[in-house]
Amino acid sequence: MDSVEVLPIHEVHWMKPVRDRRMGDCCGIKFEAISDGYSCTECDFFAHKRCSNPPEAINHISHECVSPQLIYSYNLSEERCGICREEIPHVTKVYTCRWGCGCTIHMDCVKYPPPEVINVPKNHGHKLMLEKMESCFTCTTCGKDGDGYSYKCHECHLTFHVGCQKYEAEVNHPSHSLHPLKLLNGEPPAYTNGKCHLCGKKLVDEAFYHCSTCNFTLDLKCVQNPPQLHLHDLERHDHKIMLMPKLISFTCTLCGLNGDQSPYVCPPCNFTAHNDCSGFPWVININRHDHRVSRTALLGVVNSVCGVCRKKMDWSCGGFSCQKCPNSTFHTKCATREDVWDGMEMKDEPEEDEDIEPLEVIDENTVEHFIHYHYLRLDKSGIFTKERTCKACAYPIYHHSFYKCMICDFVLHESCANMPKRKRHMVSNKPYELQPLIPPGCSRCEACGVHFHGFKYGEWPNILDVRCASVHEPFFHKSHPEHPLFYTTPQGVCSACNKEATHVLRCVEDNCGYVLDFKCALLPYEVKHRVDDHFLSFCYGESASGKYWCDICEKETDPTKWFYTCKDCGVTLHIDCVLGDFRAIEPGTKVTNLRYDYVTSFAVRNNSMSRPFCSQCKTHCIYPTILKVVDDGVPDKYYCSINCLVNKYIDYPKHIFSLFRTNDS
Repeated sequence: MDSVEVLPIHEVHWMKPVRDRRMGDCCGIKFEAISDGYSCTECDFFAHKRCSNPPEAINHISHECVSPQLIYSYNLSEERCGICREEIPHVTKVYTCRWGCGCTIHMDCVKYPPPEVINVPKNHGHKLMLEKMESCFTCTTCGKDGDGYSYKCHECHLTFHVGCQKYEAEVNHPSHSLHPLKLLNGEPPAYTNGKCHLCGKKLVDEAFYHCSTCNFTLDLKCVQNPPQLHLHDLERHDHKIMLMPKLISFTCTLCGLNGDQSPYVCPPCNFTAHNDCSGFPWVININRHDHRVSRTALLGVVNSVCGVCRKKMDWSCGGFSCQKCPNSTFHTKCATREDVWDGMEMKDEPEEDEDIEPLEVIDENTVEHFIHYHYLRLDKSGIFTKERTCKACAYPIYHHSFYKCMICDFVLHESCANMPKRKRHMVSNKPYELQPLIPPGCSRCEACGVHFHGFKYGEWPNILDVRCASVHEPFFHKSHPEHPLFYTTPQGVCSACNKEATHVLRCVEDNCGYVLDFKCALLPYEVKHRVDDHFLSFCYGESASGKYWCDICEKETDPTKWFYTCKDCGVTLHIDCVLGDFRAIEPGTKVTNLRYDYVTSFAVRNNSMSRPFCSQCKTHCIYPTILKVVDDGVPDKYYCSINCLVNKYIDYPKHIFSLFRTNDS
């Protein structure tokens, strides 16, 4: 595997051999251990080695159409395999009918199709016939409904899922030799813990095997592919280790995490390990650290904390650590989570020093930014100038230090100017690259959900604005000064806005539970608005007996929730009223409809004496930046919010704006 070659599955770019654990873009299947494959260095396309040379077209016995020929192509819609009925991942290479009958089949199901007639004497006394006409049925084995291919006994009129016909009513299993296990389906008995005793998977409304005498339960996967009772795996341990198939609490020597069932043990060495703790990579890149991290059998760092889950680590166990930063340690399973690790083994790959510095220093106060071709000069005066906006984040420059172009009107916050060319970020396992968002067009940040125009990290759909990209751990916020916040797991309900978000920062202290989504965490502490001569500051809620009113929308303000206020004048303002939906789009930005060029919109300041009417909600636009739509022969139209824009054009597909189908898509 030393050569580089072009494969039929990805004709455009060269691909190099790699060992990887990722799901294949070729077949949509993820192997449980690292496997040989090929990866594209330009677009990160990954293919398993066994999928590397599929035929472009085949005649398949399971496909009955005008012509049975299937062609090898991408699955671009939500489809299920016509044979096994498993969901096919989006944008995965599959075989599909060239005549458009809708039949789509996994590559594995094409390579290894189910036989037309089978005998399963241990399970059923008659021959089973493959039914290739899709119809609804209830599986005799697992009790679940099906609607795809099936095996049917025409004498007994019993039907089975393809795959379920192989499960016997009673089996003898090596991990439980005392008694046979009986096949059950539905909910596990109430006296069980509802999990498989080997892999720990929760059993929910599915078939499983159970011994009622010993309260021992296995899922179908562990019955078909049981772990070995004895192993001599030098990657895990120097001695032979044996499986202890029972419920028992332990700390895994390999990953440092606690377990409660069926470990591998070496009694003389006091070695215990999860039965699935194997096949871990040796050197990897993760999104929580700037350097590569390496797997070690003994961390040796006392009082260390995992850089992902933020829980204490056992110094006597294995894990990942950074050779350049000795105190940076990670649980093995945390470091190899799908949302943390990019799936690539880097053990035999040389580590090259990357040039990530965005600025070239010309003299003490003058620099050149790699995105702009003129020299920039640093201004630390702190003098506020109206309508001066950072080209990177599209937010106003108030009292911040900033770089100003010596020739044109290009300006950057000092902090935005120092954002690196490339970086890893906690919300994705892929690296990000900084680039300008070329007009016309806007993007939507995957972390905070705000539509923006300025510099961006990444490509659609994994795009970050500069502000979210700047978030690092620990993250300190004035609303929660007691403890820092961390990105431990995705999904959560924000303590500020009480809305569920995909990406959140959490307090990891016991019994705290404070959570902030990225949108609330990055709200500016200080803003300027036309309703007040002074700067407005944040109030994170307070106890008050009287009523508060927003001076912009003239509606009541809840004093227990976050709001903006003027300490001199005492005004209270809703956050959304102060900022609006187009807060991160610089006024004057042209946003063109990508489908119909004759429809154009502009982000404009709402600073006229008479506020324009919103064409959708028919009220005066109250937000500081609004959208003006220009169409030949039609009077200009204004939209005050994203909701108004979407609701207006939702019934007119030809007028979907690039604000939602951005340049990146």
